[in-house]
Amino acid sequence: MKGISTNMYGWFERWKADGREATWESLYAACAEAGLDAVETDATPEKLAILRTHGLAVSGTYVGVPLHEAYAEVEAAVLPFAQRLAAAGGTDLLVNADPYGGWTAPLPKSDDLLRRQGDNLSRLAAKASELGLRLCMHNHAADRPGAIADLRSVVEFSDDAVGLCVDIGWAHVAGCDPIEWVRTYPARVFAVHLRNQRGRTPTEDLLEGEIDVAAFLAALNEAGYEGWLSLELWHPPETKAVRSMVEAAARSAAYIRRLIET
Repeated sequence: MKGISTNMYGWFERWKADGREATWESLYAACAEAGLDAVETDATPEKLAILRTHGLAVSGTYVGVPLHEAYAEVEAAVLPFAQRLAAAGGTDLLVNADPYGGWTAPLPKSDDLLRRQGDNLSRLAAKASELGLRLCMHNHAADRPGAIADLRSVVEFSDDAVGLCVDIGWAHVAGCDPIEWVRTYPARVFAVHLRNQRGRTPTEDLLEGEIDVAAFLAALNEAGYEGWLSLELWHPPETKAVRSMVEAAARSAAYIRRLIET
């Protein structure tokens, strides 16, 4: 596996909750302090300069987009991020399928919308491949029908160049089994996001919660996974975090390393 990375959303939210100014310098320095190898970020030259001072790589870039809309709109939203990621030497272009109807009142996606979403993903994957990137769809739906629909857009309606970014936290919230996804679609798993949960509430780190992280990593190993292991820790108020985000990330990274070394 390539190393341990992190999504940045949870860091921004924790800085906000702690009343701290979320500058890129402070955020990236904290990621390095936690012992991480890389971050998922929009790889602008300004950010790259800061990352390099802290010895961090860019593993990938995460882009939320209404994948069910017209392709021209989707490509225009994603391509600039992809170009910056490729220039920075990253590998994983992660796209999030925004819900039909919006985040506040999501509606079911019909098969016609899922076919369009799958076709758009296939066309985006071809663009990404030209840049030396791999494209995968991140599952973010918080209900089972939505999660299964987005999964189908990849495994039924897109070509083999489109992968999955299996987010175990959101899969658990939606009532899905991320281990089953890995075992059923091993060749499709291009990236992962790691967070533990108690029901719908995120836990502080990977060591506590209802998700068997060790079993998930074992399933990845059995599937021959060779990508990044990316944290997506998140501490909303209901988590009642007692450790800092640096401490939570460091504990999680150390836990991952113990598991993959045994």
